[in-house]
Amino acid sequence: MHFGSTEWLHSDARRTAIGLDLDVEALDWCMENNVNKVGADVSSRIFLFHGNVLQPLEAKLVNVATQYLMQNEILGDSEDDSPDYKLMKDFQFPARDIVCAFNYSCCCLHTRQELVSYFKHALSALNKKGGIFVMDLYGGTSAEHELRMQRKFPNFTYVWEQAEFDIIKRKTRISLHFNLHKPQRKIRHAFSYSWRLWSLPEIKDCLEEAGFQSVHFWIRHMPDSEDIRSTYGLAAGRDIKYEEVTSFQQQDSWNAYIVGVA
Repeated sequence: MHFGSTEWLHSDARRTAIGLDLDVEALDWCMENNVNKVGADVSSRIFLFHGNVLQPLEAKLVNVATQYLMQNEILGDSEDDSPDYKLMKDFQFPARDIVCAFNYSCCCLHTRQELVSYFKHALSALNKKGGIFVMDLYGGTSAEHELRMQRKFPNFTYVWEQAEFDIIKRKTRISLHFNLHKPQRKIRHAFSYSWRLWSLPEIKDCLEEAGFQSVHFWIRHMPDSEDIRSTYGLAAGRDIKYEEVTSFQQQDSWNAYIVGVA
């Protein structure tokens, strides 16, 4: 999502972006590969915090553009004048126009209480005049059993492995593997996740309970898992468009964007 933040900043010099991540390595990678390469004007308008989305105000700033903070009166009053150790609660950020949670990150939260709490935090950060919260979710019959798919690229092969699916707890274990071609090397379990695969009506109910005024779904039918056990590049299914729907019949595989309006 931090790449999305830099693209957002490029599109308008008046825009700012805030990134919050539980993984320090992800934030460090973002700093090195995104923020530090976009120029001073853009990098001065992005603020990266390390912390838990369930306690966002306690998240700690990991990058800082002191001059921008002072010029725009974003930095609030605090006994500690060093911005290097500021928490999110020490800032006076304006209400956000968009809050995003992609890469199926809502599945990292396993209880309804956690999910509603997170949605309430997202809502509290949004502009109440048109602010939106956008997240993604996947599903389909193939998402509820063991599954292994690979996608080949010129220099590596990417493998998605769903090792199991508990239909009572709706828990699944996802691992991402990489087979490098030059030099030949396998990176097993480069990323591993324990997810609860939420359903679309559960997400809608939790967003409404958190206080969102309306919830909208954009869904696309993905290629059947049996047809794409092994594909090359990103071509598979790229011509299939997302459409806003209020009803959608179950498929082998689908992907959805869910939009909550503040």
